[in-house]
Parts: sequence; structure tokens; C-alpha cells
Amino acid sequence: MSDNPIDSSKRTWLIATGCAGAVGGVATAVPFVSSFQPSEKAKAAGAAVEVDISALKPGEKMTVEWRGKPVWIVKRTPEQLEILPTLDGQLADPRSERKPDEFTPVYARNEHRSIKPEILVAVGICPHLGCSPSDKFAGGPQPSLPDDWKGGFLCPCHGSTFDMAGRVFKNKPSPDNLEVPPHVYLTDSRLLIGSDKKA
Repeated sequence: MSDNPIDSSKRTWLIATGCAGAVGGVATAVPFVSSFQPSEKAKAAGAAVEVDISALKPGEKMTVEWRGKPVWIVKRTPEQLEILPTLDGQLADPRSERKPDEFTPVYARNEHRSIKPEILVAVGICPHLGCSPSDKFAGGPQPSLPDDWKGGFLCPCHGSTFDMAGRVFKNKPSPDNLEVPPHVYLTDSRLLIGSDKKA
């Protein structure tokens, strides 16, 4: 007679059942625990975006998406750059001194609000109520713009106007200039938007 009250067939049955239960528990727990990890879409939404600007010609704009926002990359003409310093008296924040850390990185706190004078990188969302301004690069009289318009952006929803550096004009609904996102040049023709650190 065996000293063990459970015979060997019952012991095998209990071990097999316990193992099956453990495997089932792990199979159930893995998807549950992994649901706490950010999705690939969420990871991509916050990731930096690399952009090739080699085909961008003077006077043209391209748009890329970063964190669900449109980011404009504009290659300004020499004439557009010459106009920028003449507008300071008409602008609400010509030196980007209001909320500088929020809207303008240190390397873009200059007259053209950019690393390279000819390339503007700006988030295409009006700080007033989140509308997207439209391009009004051509100067001169136009609907909803002053007769001496020098070129820039118009927010059609509430009439805020911005110059070719994304600086808001005085007495407009927008309280701030357009945001300049963190960015860095990887090469002369490749930009990394969303990070200002080279890998």
C-alpha cells in the first residue's frame, strides 16, 4: 500500500490540468498587458518626421504631418526675405518674445524665424481657435487683406494675418505667432521635424 493518498494517475491528471490552466492564464494575460502599450499608430503620431526638401523651389510650400498637425515648409524668395524687416512695426510680436519656449525654439528667434533664412518651418494652425490659415504669398490688394499686403498667410475663419515668417499682425484675433516646431537639418536637403537633436 502506498503512503501517498493520491495515486499516480490522479497526480498526472492534476499536473496536466494545472499546466493547461497556467498556459490559458498566460495566454489571457499577454493580450491584456500588451493593451497598455501604445499602439504603432500612437507611437508614429509622436515620432519625428524626416522630410526631403531637395525638390522645393523658391516661392513653394510643402506640407507634412507631425503629431496630427500640418507642418508647412516654405522656401522663401529673396524678395520675400527682404520684406520681413520692414514689417516689424505692424506686427504684434516681431521678435517672438511672447511665449518663446512654447512657440519659437531658441534657434528660430530671429527676424526670419528659422535656422536657414530661406526655409520657414511652421505649424499650419492658427493659435486663435485652431483653424488652418491659407497661403496668400502674392502681394497687393486682395479680398480680406489690406491694399499694401506684402504676402503671407490669412486665417479665413476670423481674419488673423501672418507674414512670411509666420508672425501675426497687430490687432488680430490670434494672440501669438505661428508655432515653429523643433527641427534640425540632417543634410542640406533633409529635415527632421519633431526633434532638434541629430542622431
